Amino acid sequence: MTATSSNRVALVTGAGRGIGKAIALRLAADGLDVAINDIPANKAIAEQTAEEVRAKGVRSTVALADVSRETDVAGMVEAVAKDLGKLDVMVANAGIANVTSLLEVDVDTWDRIMSVNLRGAFLCYTAAARQMIKQGGGGKIIGAASIVAYRPFALLGPYSASKWGVRGLTQAAAMEWAKHKITVNAYCPGIVGTDMWELIDEKLAKEEGIPQGQAIKKYSEAIALGRVSVPEDVAQFVSYLASPDSDYMTGQSVMIDGGIQFS
Repeated sequence: MTATSSNRVALVTGAGRGIGKAIALRLAADGLDVAINDIPANKAIAEQTAEEVRAKGVRSTVALADVSRETDVAGMVEAVAKDLGKLDVMVANAGIANVTSLLEVDVDTWDRIMSVNLRGAFLCYTAAARQMIKQGGGGKIIGAASIVAYRPFALLGPYSASKWGVRGLTQAAAMEWAKHKITVNAYCPGIVGTDMWELIDEKLAKEEGIPQGQAIKKYSEAIALGRVSVPEDVAQFVSYLASPDSDYMTGQSVMIDGGIQFS
């Protein structure tokens, strides 16, 4: 692809692996040029995802940044707009979790989770919106919430609170930026087979005194469709949110959890 490509351009944060990688590859399959973000320590896997994106016949660039840092996020969006010509879709996917009872959560852990999951979403949303407003023509901003934005899980208090925050942020942003033809929505995964959920399972099992693997099995029994999600399940929904098909949808945080929680 050349620098004059007419493809729409997406930026996916935390795209080195897991749900973020699946989203990046799906958007590439949809014909979008895709910028890959991850933290500098994950440079190698970010570059690998970018190579897989290019193999689908579209352009890609790697934008290393810590989404909790304002200067990093501003620089990331500026670099993507320069490298790929514009920014049409922002997927604020990056996130972290910690499994600890609320009485044992220290302030540093609380702040770290909030800084990545909530402040990171805020910084990505606003930086993308500024770029899209400057370009004109609107855009799509998509955030990572979670099933716990509707029903928290025990031992995931800070994570749950951060995702409730993403849900509220998404609604506020949708209200303010509709006049710019920018839609803002979020996806709410349930139990997904990723490294994050393997860590959650390990720590939940320890807290509950059950064998590793049994915690995720226990929670999975509530899934109406009878199986744990894979990242591609989430990516398929994000594909819709990033497409013109969702142009009349904004301010929504939609559960894609196989039928655990019903709102």
